[in-house]
Amino acid sequence: MNRSDKAEELFRKGYNCSQSVFAAFADVLGMSVEEAAKIASPFGAGFGKLREVCGAVSGMTLAAGYLKGYDDPADYEGKKELYKLIQKMCAEFKAAEGTLICRELLGLKEGEDLAEPSVRTEEYYRSRPCIGACRTAAGIAEKHLL
Repeated sequence: MNRSDKAEELFRKGYNCSQSVFAAFADVLGMSVEEAAKIASPFGAGFGKLREVCGAVSGMTLAAGYLKGYDDPADYEGKKELYKLIQKMCAEFKAAEGTLICRELLGLKEGEDLAEPSVRTEEYYRSRPCIGACRTAAGIAEKHLL
């Protein structure tokens, strides 16, 4: 199973976009799906359902940070390389999906749909671009990180 398939499987189980993408890499991150899901949990629905940066993009960048990030604040080259990688990955996502912004992917106005999380039904899955966004982000991450 590739990472896109795994991200879709996790999303269909009820994980948010960020959790689905990040946890699709749990095995190479050296953690359980549950641990990865907990770390990525606040980034779903465009950062806590604020509908800002797509959760799938957040999950993708979390994986990049964990696998290719730097930990020395003086590591200028490491920072430069990581930012270059993130910009490339995000440009690929934007080219594929049209935007990095959750509300734009969903066709919402700013401040719209901030209430409770949606109940997952087959209609929910058919009406939203989230599975595609998860698949795209996981595929990009797999290409650049593994």
